[in-house]
Amino acid sequence: MTTHDAPADDVAMRDMTSELRIIDSALGRHLFVVDGSRIYDIPDGTDIAALEGIFADIVPADRRRIDDAPLAPPPLQSLSLNLAQACNMGCSYCYADEGKFGKRARMMPLEVAQAAVDRLMQEAAPRADLLVGFMGGEPFLHRALLREIVPYACTQARRTGRTVRFSVTTNATLLTDDDVRLLADHDFQVAVSIDGPKALNDAQRPLNGGGSAYERVLAALGRFDRLGRPRHLSARATVTPAGGPLLPILDHLVALGFDSVGLSPVLVSPDPRLGFTSADFDRFRDHMIDCGTKAKRAILARERYPFSNFETALHEIHRGSHRPYPCGAGAAYLSVDVDGGLYACHRLVEDERFAMGNVRSGSDLARRAAHLAERHVHRQEPCRSCWARYLCGGGCYHEVDRRGRIACDYIRGWLAFCIAGYAEISAQAPGYFAAPERHYPSKARAIRVEVMP
Repeated sequence: MTTHDAPADDVAMRDMTSELRIIDSALGRHLFVVDGSRIYDIPDGTDIAALEGIFADIVPADRRRIDDAPLAPPPLQSLSLNLAQACNMGCSYCYADEGKFGKRARMMPLEVAQAAVDRLMQEAAPRADLLVGFMGGEPFLHRALLREIVPYACTQARRTGRTVRFSVTTNATLLTDDDVRLLADHDFQVAVSIDGPKALNDAQRPLNGGGSAYERVLAALGRFDRLGRPRHLSARATVTPAGGPLLPILDHLVALGFDSVGLSPVLVSPDPRLGFTSADFDRFRDHMIDCGTKAKRAILARERYPFSNFETALHEIHRGSHRPYPCGAGAAYLSVDVDGGLYACHRLVEDERFAMGNVRSGSDLARRAAHLAERHVHRQEPCRSCWARYLCGGGCYHEVDRRGRIACDYIRGWLAFCIAGYAEISAQAPGYFAAPERHYPSKARAIRVEVMP
């Protein structure tokens, strides 16, 4: 096979298109610089080729913010505990096999949960702000352990000079008054899985024992209103390719009073028919942009419409976020299975390819380092030449491992929309970024944008 070097001009243009992106908004034309996630206004009509003369000044080769060096494993900052690898629901799209991850239903022993907290304290940085998350399955199937380990973690954090926060992901169908008081008293971030209005939610998320999961979620929301809200109460809706427009679903969930609502497409499912294919993503992107457009209009009107996919992207862009990884999995964040095994994240529990130690013996620094070396975005294709690489980070490890990168065009289209939205909001409503608690004076506690490490 004969290979040919590309002409110098083609090489230069390829480098420029991987480092610069032209974004059009309602206010004009903007230049997104990949290195550092920087945004500049440029004259209408400017194209990439016109920037060739100043390309070296915009992206100097000797002052790159991200190089090829992988991140060394940092101190642990967050652990999620799979308290119950079992669930009271039978969601057909569940990647976790009702929390069992291909094995039998099991519950975490107290000694494993305590050892996990102790491990976090031993491997965290001094005076660190730590996060302990509770996952499943459904963690409230093992509420006795949750209620015991929360005060234990608080005590251990005080003893070692650290602070600790808590999060839980739950279907909210089992919550009691005492559960709600615990979540409020300990300032939890609570993520509730709910897919939309009653008919849709109950069709996709059936209770194993019968009844309406939707009605039980409404009852839980009533308890929060009566007994106290947690630090942040969010909804996460799972979207299947058979679904219709997303805006009515989002409108419904926002109206229920959640602090934020996020939408997530199914990529990994035991039933392949429920997972998105490449052909499904154009429609999904258009529906997401409909939702983002409503959220953008609300921000410009100083109204609250907490669509977290859009708001999180806006705040990431505003901070100039740029990273060579999609998340903290295998870095500062690990997940614990019921036996005490450590894994890269809660979606990769029981997958030995992502096993990273044990709560008793410690995290496996060599496995974590190898993971971070292999998954650096510069070592991924086609990520290394994609203009969105430092905002995306290469994609969810679990989804990419199971399905490949079938969502890349969607991600680029969605991020281009978000960057354009950022340009408009930063010009027309800068207070949203400077002081969001004053931008939404009636919903001050609802504007926090939290990202799991």
